[in-house]
Amino acid sequence: MKRKRLLGIGLAVVVVAIGVWLGLPRLLVGIGLHPHYEIPAMDLGSRHALVIATSHATLGDTGKPTGVWASEMTVPYYAFMDAGMVVDIASIQGGPIPIEPQSLRWPVASPADRRFLRDAEVRSKVERSLAIDDVDASSYDIVFLAGGWGAAYDLGQSVTLGGKISEAYASDAIVGGVCHGPLGLLQATTPTGEPLVRGRRITAVTDKQIEELGITFTPMHPERDLRAAGARFEGESRFRDLFANHVVVDGRLVTGQNQNSGAETAHRMMETLLSKASSASS
Repeated sequence: MKRKRLLGIGLAVVVVAIGVWLGLPRLLVGIGLHPHYEIPAMDLGSRHALVIATSHATLGDTGKPTGVWASEMTVPYYAFMDAGMVVDIASIQGGPIPIEPQSLRWPVASPADRRFLRDAEVRSKVERSLAIDDVDASSYDIVFLAGGWGAAYDLGQSVTLGGKISEAYASDAIVGGVCHGPLGLLQATTPTGEPLVRGRRITAVTDKQIEELGITFTPMHPERDLRAAGARFEGESRFRDLFANHVVVDGRLVTGQNQNSGAETAHRMMETLLSKASSASS
């Protein structure tokens, strides 16, 4: 009897563990983390996209590893690729792009992250990313800035990146990004020399989300610094902003609030590109 009871308890524990393993990711999706977003079929064959990520791998003085938040790179990458685009991956320094370890783990890894882990070709691109110094930004139709905590240490501080974004924008590219990625717009200028973000509607990770996550010691904060640069900052709030989501389209500038916004931001960038091409041909 005792043995049967122990077996029963053991079986119950296994069932509960499986339920938690399968159910927690679905619960997180249900309350807003990486919500399902269906991108309609698009044909952008022969067009080129560039995804840019951080090269910074350590979270301040904590010694904890950080980098790009995986889905902020993988979701747009596969959105562009699945639409037929040729997609390159670059980083501030080039070479291996550090990835926030937690972002590839259960229960927060997205379907695109799991696809990435099975995709040797794309993982090779991430290990051998282009250095932004070597990129011809004017050759891309879309330039996407991925976020993650690492981006707070090098995207907004890079004059070189700002110059590349300026070149891309002057060449009629669609420019944008999500979460901490829009910090990379801060050094960019318009063809007339004005700050690119001044007077523009932009979203990025909110000060509230940063405070809720307790990582306030990074050198740059997107909402604070974009506002200070003259951007018309927008954002949505939830009981925790980790589960909020907001995308802003302002002409050829397309930005998303956080890790939940990657798919829609990529979609709106491609949609804007198609609309621009349609207008040019009419």
